[in-house]
Amino acid sequence: MAWPSPSCSPWWPRPCPPWRGTCRRPPPTSAGSSRPTCSRPPCSPRCWADSATCWGSGRCSSECWRCWAVGTLLAALATSLGVLIVARVLQGAAGAILPLSIGIVRDQLPREKVGVTVGLLSAIFGVGAGVGIVAAGPIVENLSWHWLFWFPLVLVVIALLGAIFGMPESPVRNPGRLDVLGAGILSVALVSLLLAISKGQGWGWADGKTLGLLVVGVVALIVFVAVERRVAEPLVDLSLMRIRGVWSTDLVAMILGFAMFGTFLLVPQLLQLPVETGFGFGRSVSEAGLFLLPTVAMMVVFGPVAGLLDRRFGPKVPMLIGTTLVTAGFVVPALGHGSLGQVVASGVLVGAGIGFAFAAMSNAIIESVPAAQTGEASGVNTIARTIGSSIGTAVIAAVLTSGAGPQGVPADGAFTRGFWVCAIVAAVAIVTALALPAVRRAPAVAKAVDGIGARS
Repeated sequence: MAWPSPSCSPWWPRPCPPWRGTCRRPPPTSAGSSRPTCSRPPCSPRCWADSATCWGSGRCSSECWRCWAVGTLLAALATSLGVLIVARVLQGAAGAILPLSIGIVRDQLPREKVGVTVGLLSAIFGVGAGVGIVAAGPIVENLSWHWLFWFPLVLVVIALLGAIFGMPESPVRNPGRLDVLGAGILSVALVSLLLAISKGQGWGWADGKTLGLLVVGVVALIVFVAVERRVAEPLVDLSLMRIRGVWSTDLVAMILGFAMFGTFLLVPQLLQLPVETGFGFGRSVSEAGLFLLPTVAMMVVFGPVAGLLDRRFGPKVPMLIGTTLVTAGFVVPALGHGSLGQVVASGVLVGAGIGFAFAAMSNAIIESVPAAQTGEASGVNTIARTIGSSIGTAVIAAVLTSGAGPQGVPADGAFTRGFWVCAIVAAVAIVTALALPAVRRAPAVAKAVDGIGARS
């Protein structure tokens, strides 16, 4: 995947604010910033992963790319909001490509090469998101928003052809049925919670719609757990959540999902505010996007490095390095963001940390579960990251809007508070990463565990 969902971009068009003449674009609102998470069927990674254990990761990967291609084409041709929403749902339904890819890597490669390859794979996915965010600015400025879908469509078609004709089929099978009831209940729970979190700032946290959705989400989660404990073939094997390497990795994913979006929301806003504010840099949309390139570059470099460290020390060391770098990356602008050098330094640290941490997450999942459940556990990890991202966008948007002046422009102190919030959250990820197992499994133990999983 070399391009993200276009709606993840901070350059997505929004209604003109009343202070249009003062600033190039409004501060993020919960409505605008929630688009990356609310358009994806949130349990789709888990459903595809479950299907992959029955039909094979290669086949399911091809179907994912087909779904993405159809959704992207429909979005590029969309002339109404309703059509665009349908297209986005189709795109989001293909959100299991990364978990499926990780499963294929584990099934096909020798164990000693898995760590580095997964690190590179995680870096590529991060780079795809970063490049898309950077490129979206010039595209929106010089073309139209439809081209945010036409350009990715070319890459999606190429990937689809590669999946059809070059993707090896996974030898791992665990025949069974998809837990449709569990998938439906989980969808209701996650959609309700994500929508309440992302729209709460706009509706009001005490509003009936917000509270109602939160109640529905919590009740649905309770029902989901009860159902999954009783069905013969659950959508999510809850016993996996008791494995230390799984639950700790999922918590880190959720926390870093929160913190990561601080870069994609705070930095572009800060760069585009006019110089007259006394702290903005007056950069255009395209120029602001270029300042995210160091973040993207660091993901490319340090994802594979994390894989090399995993081969020697296990996933805990690169995870700790990554979470520490991300924390430092937010402390720097929290202490001072008056120069472009501080902004760039922040981006370099955050990008390096994300490269380390995301690769370590994937390898930690691989180390912790049987081969037949790699896709399942990776899918849950993706959901955790999505939830964290949604919470992060809502919280950071609330911080900025709460510190806005009469014209709606965020004050300098609002950005400082936003960076500190991300730094504190990332520091919690460091503590959580300490719960990971200290060493990787020995080859004999790993083979034995995988054998148990294959027979179960």
